Amino acid sequence: MTFSRSFIELHVRLLSNGPEVFRPTRALKLGGGLFKLVASPDYHSRDEIWELLPGATVRVELHRGAKGDFPLAVRP
Repeated sequence: MTFSRSFIELHVRLLSNGPEVFRPTRALKLGGGLFKLVASPDYHSRDEIWELLPGATVRVELHRGAKGDFPLAVRP
């Protein structure tokens, strides 16, 4: 039997780059509307301060941005 894990693309708010800066990344679907954040390949914790760290369990909300709506990781 083979199991497949599903990922989604979403954004994480950056805390060190101004009031409205977001970083695209991926998250693993856990079920029940929850996801586990995955670090992007070029993630370095000393260079970027993510509001929610890789490995955190999150839910997703649609965020209204200047260029349109996008999925944003938020606390469950």
